[in-house]
Amino acid sequence: MSYDLVIRNGLIVDGLGKAPFEGDVAVNGDTIAAIGKVDGEGTREIDAAGNAVTPGFVDLHTHLDAQIGWDPQLTPISWHGVTTALMGNCGVTFAPVRPEGKEFLAEMMESVEDIPRHAILTGLPWDWNSYGEYLDAIQKLSPAINVSGLVGHCASRFYVMGERAVDENPTDDEIKQIAELIGQSVKQGAVGFSTNRLPGHRLPDGRSIPGTFATEAELVAISKAVGENGGFLQSVLNYSKLPEEMAMLKKQLTAAGTRVLFSAPWNAGATEGSNAYQADIDDMQAGGMDITGLTLPRSGGFISGIKTDILYGVGFNSPSWKALRDLDFDGRLAALKDDEFRGRLIDEAKENQTTDRLAQSLYWLGEEDRPSYMKGREESLSSLASAAGEHPSETWIRLMLKTNGQGLFHMRFFNLDLEAIPGFLKNDWVLPGLGDAGAHVSQIMDTGWPSFLLSYWVRDRGVISLETAIQMLTSRQMRVLGFKDRGSLEVGKKADINVIDVDKVAERQPELVHDFPGGAPRLIQKGRGYQNTLVNGQVILENDQLTGSRAGTVLRNQN
Repeated sequence: MSYDLVIRNGLIVDGLGKAPFEGDVAVNGDTIAAIGKVDGEGTREIDAAGNAVTPGFVDLHTHLDAQIGWDPQLTPISWHGVTTALMGNCGVTFAPVRPEGKEFLAEMMESVEDIPRHAILTGLPWDWNSYGEYLDAIQKLSPAINVSGLVGHCASRFYVMGERAVDENPTDDEIKQIAELIGQSVKQGAVGFSTNRLPGHRLPDGRSIPGTFATEAELVAISKAVGENGGFLQSVLNYSKLPEEMAMLKKQLTAAGTRVLFSAPWNAGATEGSNAYQADIDDMQAGGMDITGLTLPRSGGFISGIKTDILYGVGFNSPSWKALRDLDFDGRLAALKDDEFRGRLIDEAKENQTTDRLAQSLYWLGEEDRPSYMKGREESLSSLASAAGEHPSETWIRLMLKTNGQGLFHMRFFNLDLEAIPGFLKNDWVLPGLGDAGAHVSQIMDTGWPSFLLSYWVRDRGVISLETAIQMLTSRQMRVLGFKDRGSLEVGKKADINVIDVDKVAERQPELVHDFPGGAPRLIQKGRGYQNTLVNGQVILENDQLTGSRAGTVLRNQN
């Protein structure tokens, strides 16, 4: 028997948590046709000897809603084995929309997710009103990987209420209209509904985005409509009011009878080693509720260097640091080389009371191709400066000059307890994620998290087995998304497949490029160790390089 493609002699890690075994995988069209010892030949054959063959990875928390318009390759996640991405998280989406509402949605996305408004308005066709029409438009873009979408609270509220959606709660009739609109959007293909409860997500004028303070009545009505149409719920919580927020999730789940996905950065519990979510999770699980939390498998944070606007003096209002921020890269590098200007920067930093706090949160990513994310507090900028007998600003500047402006620091702001992360990940309700691909594009670069999970926790530390990590990245994520024909290596499943050199897989150093519409900057992060990535049976990546193939599709809610 002949096949379109056969992957030979790989270590098959099926995504179901079973022990790996050596064998072949055959593909016909977009479907896995055989697994094990495959006797027939393939029109194309891939030698996977020494490498793992896995299902394609799933990223459940992205904001690629805008970027997909001008980058259908969906980088950086397509460099890290991701073959399916969920867009529309955190309540911010571009549909449903009335013609007069698109600028509001673009400005909101710029303010909340650091995606330039101009790029959003010019890089997308904006030829839709309903959510179903939006998905039709995304399909026409021919993405390289599969995408699904959540319908957002902000857009839906604004569609019904207009400007009143920001500061007012809807009337009973408007709650009914919002719930019906969201239910219809799920029926048209949205896989679920997303909302935001974090007041820090703000509009350009400083007000919290629509829906942040939604009442129980509104959220319960929406949740019921989502569940009735076969969707799931996604939420970002107000972590300063965690007990109340978890109670609200329980009420939403009770009304919806569906699944809920929420962002779960590590929060320590009352006793050593415990997490702050667990008691509420135990209560919900005891009641048969389906709840999943996403956490980054390392610390998350800003990228600081003269290539980004997150300088050491971020937030400083002193004249020289403000002047440095106003320069382009070449100007900044020249300014740091100027003895007089450099001296003023250091003097002003010494006068600022926040310098010690900043220095304690900054960690040098190193000069190797692979960034070092797991340094202890003894290797913070504060400790490096102390060891060198310098002020932290002097150390920061010295390392910028040593690397000719290419060096970077990681400014950690969540998942700060690094040793707690593997234990947290082992909870049955926790999955790795929260890379925020497509968002905070000039400030944050956490989208290489699948490569980090495999390189650090599996290979370097050995605290998570390969088969468990692959299950975390594939079938367990796909279960939340709700598609039964993907997420594992089984005959009859769709051929979303990775061939990975586990001995080499890793994130590479973040880079700043200017490839958004209008030349706007964004950070990217390439991967290494990916021999091949297949999407729907087509090779979209080979030896860490994208092939240009765009074999992805829009995965719509199957109701």
